[in-house]
Amino acid sequence: MTVTYAGGAADVAAIDAALGDFFAGRRAEAEALGPDIAATVSELENFVLRGGKRIRPVFAWLGWLGAGGDPGDPRAQAVLRASAAFELLHAAGLIHDDIIDASLTRRGHPAAHVAFAERHRARRFSGDSAAFGVGAAIVLGDLALIWADALVRASGLPAEVQARVSPVWAAVRSEVMCGQLLDLINQASDNEDIESALRVNQYKTASYTVQRPLQFGGAIAGADAELTAAYGSFGSDIGIAFQLRDDLLGVFGDPAVTGKPSGDDIREGKRTVLFATALRLAGARDAASADYLRTRIGTDLEADELDRVRDMLVEVGAVEQVETQISARAERALAVLEASNATGLAKRHLADMAVKVLQRVQ
Repeated sequence: MTVTYAGGAADVAAIDAALGDFFAGRRAEAEALGPDIAATVSELENFVLRGGKRIRPVFAWLGWLGAGGDPGDPRAQAVLRASAAFELLHAAGLIHDDIIDASLTRRGHPAAHVAFAERHRARRFSGDSAAFGVGAAIVLGDLALIWADALVRASGLPAEVQARVSPVWAAVRSEVMCGQLLDLINQASDNEDIESALRVNQYKTASYTVQRPLQFGGAIAGADAELTAAYGSFGSDIGIAFQLRDDLLGVFGDPAVTGKPSGDDIREGKRTVLFATALRLAGARDAASADYLRTRIGTDLEADELDRVRDMLVEVGAVEQVETQISARAERALAVLEASNATGLAKRHLADMAVKVLQRVQ
């Protein structure tokens, strides 16, 4: 595999190549177990490689670069392979999240559980197609999680480096699962607390999207305590801001661009910061508006009802407040980054990444 770099930043094509090489090895193992297993592995490979911006591996690479990593180092390819494992961790979370949310699509394609259910029907298997789809997708997500560990171990990082990254890797896996559980509890308990929604954002998104990938890369290069803390602060703010942007896209995004039906977060009853903010603002000025929002979240809204909810989110000032939070967190994160002892090259790339992830439309 030839790895290329863009001004020190990891090239997305290089990350895809690392993932492709990994799946090539797994494909041979799967074929030995029979065509059904091979087809399942192919499903996971397609899921991982057909979409995504590789944000998490790039942040891990930049964490290494910022702590003194050199793209010209012969071990740079091992760093990139280990960083690519975050895509498999991400895939596991997405597959399971789609089951939990009963989402039908992902990145413009059928969600994994839907695809497996369709395969069940096409092959005229016995039993319930939907139940088969859910069961197969759960196993597929678990396989992605297991293989994320395998990719880190097989990356080529020396034993002493593996020992340094192990605590960070263990933390991110636990935190994303706990964040998912907090999300489920908030939704089931009809929690309207903004702080609780922010806690979900921290553990379900910020931790494994920005904060821990940066610290993972930093650990590979032997980052000191000061830089590790700066990565934590920067990553938390940018990661939460990333999720706040995602909350807005979940309600106002263009399905043709995002690959997900617009308004799904409302229909699924997601207790987002956007919704919690709207309830707090509406409750302070118009109890009827707050009650309307409460009765509509988690229901199968008609198009006109969804439009009314969108209008109310704007009218009560919730959208404006969330945009203000995104800007404030970005400003604070960039100030921490600038004051850190990260390398100048990494600072420039991290600042650019922060802008891109917060201004995205999908």
